[in-house]
Amino acid sequence: NLSWVACTHRARAFVRFPPVSHRYRSRADKIYPASSALPYRRAPPTWLKTTPDDVVEHIIKLARKGLTPSSIGVTLRDSHGIPQVRFVTGNKILRVLKSNGLAPSIPEDLWFLVKKAVAVRKHLEVNRKDKDSKFRLILIESRIHRLARYYKTKQQIPPTFKYDSATASTLIA
Repeated sequence: NLSWVACTHRARAFVRFPPVSHRYRSRADKIYPASSALPYRRAPPTWLKTTPDDVVEHIIKLARKGLTPSSIGVTLRDSHGIPQVRFVTGNKILRVLKSNGLAPSIPEDLWFLVKKAVAVRKHLEVNRKDKDSKFRLILIESRIHRLARYYKTKQQIPPTFKYDSATASTLIA
C-alpha cells in the first residue's frame, strides 16, 4: 500500500516517498523522550506556604526512614505539594542529605543498576538457558563499569571500588 511514483533513472527527483509509518515515530520517541519542562522562574511558587527549614526537616525525616533521594522528591511533590526542593531551599535533595551526613554511600543510579544485575543473575541461576537475559546482564554490567569509572573520576565513589558479581548482593543489602 505504498504510494510510489514510477520513475526512470532521469526522473529521480520526482519520486514520492512512502507515507510515514508508526515505525519512524517509535524511533523518534526514543530519541526525544517526553519530559516535563521546568518553569523559567526559579523562585518558589507564591501559593507554597512551607518554609525552607520545614522542607529540610521533611527531607531528613524521609531519609531516616530509608528513602532514596529521588523517592524523597516524589513524596514531597505528591504528598506535601513541594514542586521543586531546589527552588524552596536553594539546595538539591542530595546536597541537603550530604550536609546532614545522610547521603547514600554509592550514587543512586549505580545502586539501582547493581540491584538489577543481582536480580538478573539470580534469575539466570534458575533459568540457565535464558540467552536473552544473559545478553542483557552483559549490557547491565558494562553500564555499571562505565558508570563506576565516571564516578571514580568525579570522586563520588572510592578509587578502590570494583564491581564484582559475587559480592554485588552485599552492596545493595
